[in-house]
Amino acid sequence: MHVFVTGATGFIGSAIVKELINAGHQVLGMARSDAGAKSLTAAGAKVHRGDLEDLESLRSGAAISDAVIHTAFVHDFSKFEANCEIDRRAIETLGSALAGSDRPLIVTSGIALAAPGRLATEEDRPTPTMPRVSEEAADAVAAQGVCASVVRLPQVHDPVKQGLVTYMIALAREKGVSAYVGEGRNRWPAVHRLDAARLYKLALEKGSAGARYHAVAEEGVPLREIAAAIGRGLNVPVVAKSPEEAAAHFGWLGLFVGLDAPASSALTQQRLGWRPTPQPGLISDLDHMRYSEA
Repeated sequence: MHVFVTGATGFIGSAIVKELINAGHQVLGMARSDAGAKSLTAAGAKVHRGDLEDLESLRSGAAISDAVIHTAFVHDFSKFEANCEIDRRAIETLGSALAGSDRPLIVTSGIALAAPGRLATEEDRPTPTMPRVSEEAADAVAAQGVCASVVRLPQVHDPVKQGLVTYMIALAREKGVSAYVGEGRNRWPAVHRLDAARLYKLALEKGSAGARYHAVAEEGVPLREIAAAIGRGLNVPVVAKSPEEAAAHFGWLGLFVGLDAPASSALTQQRLGWRPTPQPGLISDLDHMRYSEA
């Protein structure tokens, strides 16, 4: 299958590209820079130049492909609302190129706000307060006849990056303490980067229109354990912040750091036959990363 991958040079997208090529698929990867194009060529993919705001590039890449995996997102949280609208327009554009066909579009979303305070499942619809609009956009193009599905990501990790935890590390380095909120019992789900990439491949090959899939290996890692691992890695104190102190200490991260967001992948495993492999867990990867290079 010829697959167009946005975000193909990114942390998750680059792993998906390798997974697809190893499975015999042909990949057309979107690249913004010469360095990105070079990395795609080295991985065995074809290069499609463009970015999320180049809608014609998105349209043409999707038009010549058998399927699209959309992982690109602008991770500038100071402009989060604007970046969510960029994402919406990108999904609408990709969908317009696929409408009326059975060519799949796999959209990426986050899992953190799917069902705060309880175990989220694939049957949970996105909450109205969910700032990212990826799923809303996927539903909109599905209503126009696009074979769209969604992969929800938790904290995706390896020994180099760990989703939102990477920003916690940067903040702990800046502040000189690694912090959590309250008792730190709230939980974040997690998955290794390679397991997440394999799920995208299975969603492409075996997925259903309208489905939501959870790339979850660990249902919930307590934030106190995450903060403690960061403290060990940076050799800084681990401290608790009250909910009232959280906003001042964490800034935009405060929206997430106190959030209890465990999630299940039981239905995903049942429907796609996906199983997390014996990869290191989130805490293990935090304990083995090189903090001097992070």
